Amino acid sequence: MNESHREDLELQISRLDALSSSQVILQPLLQLLRQPSEEVRIDKVVELVSRDSSIAAQCLRVSNSPLFARQRVETIRSAVMTLGIERMRSLLFSICMHHTVPQDKWVLDPDSFWRHSLGCALVSQTIASKVGYPEPEKAYLCGLIHDIGVLVNSILYTAKHRDCLAYAMANRCPLHVAEKRILGFSHEESGAVLCRRWSFSDQLVQAVRCHHEADLLPSAGILAWLVHLSDLLCRVRNLGYGYEEILAVELAADSAWKHLAGVYPALAQIDLVRFTLDLDGAMDDIAALVDSVFGRPVPRDASEAARTSPG
Repeated sequence: MNESHREDLELQISRLDALSSSQVILQPLLQLLRQPSEEVRIDKVVELVSRDSSIAAQCLRVSNSPLFARQRVETIRSAVMTLGIERMRSLLFSICMHHTVPQDKWVLDPDSFWRHSLGCALVSQTIASKVGYPEPEKAYLCGLIHDIGVLVNSILYTAKHRDCLAYAMANRCPLHVAEKRILGFSHEESGAVLCRRWSFSDQLVQAVRCHHEADLLPSAGILAWLVHLSDLLCRVRNLGYGYEEILAVELAADSAWKHLAGVYPALAQIDLVRFTLDLDGAMDDIAALVDSVFGRPVPRDASEAARTSPG
């Protein structure tokens, strides 16, 4: 990114906070995201969720989904306990970011975007658990947030970002390649600028900044490697941005795979055929989760439960 692009991007992003329709939740949530999970009080998360009935209803939906629910969840406190602090913080962040993008600013299909984001989150967490990474929920958060720059570019450069998508679709190439050609920078770069502005950890910033850049990956760290691999696995299994890419993936030769295997030898023991089959099997669950959070109208009973059962 050249200096003029960076200066313009930083100026535009400095105005981005004012666009959010969920400021009452977003700013306190950003403070929660910066804290270690063991320092976050459940009461604080419950209070935060309960400030907005539609967001509370969405959290109840997710906690009652087949992915998480073992028994019916009817209160926000129970939802937090079911999902856990890390998962609840990630869910709240994705809901707030979804509301931040005005309807006429969406360039990608929202369902495709969130399926990809949630898919990467789940795959990042799964790989992290399989290799023995001690904080798989942190990998989940990085997977969920890795494409936040796509939202930044859609909001701030809507017309040009539509041109980027049209170019990517016509040439069946990755979106970040089209962005660099037309915008002069990619969603990795704009996402990293936003994450730094919001004082996210260096690990998370690196995962956002480097998840496509092979030249940057060697020094990017474990979370960036996990997100890079998860992003590839999702896109090659048709869990990308809703268009077909020409994408050949040989994981064993991938830079991130090699670096991760150097730290976690257990990676070499993963049955990739079985793993990708399991990923295929999870597609329906991921789609259902996206639909339940972002796609369907809020049921009357869920909305009422959110208003009347804050704890």
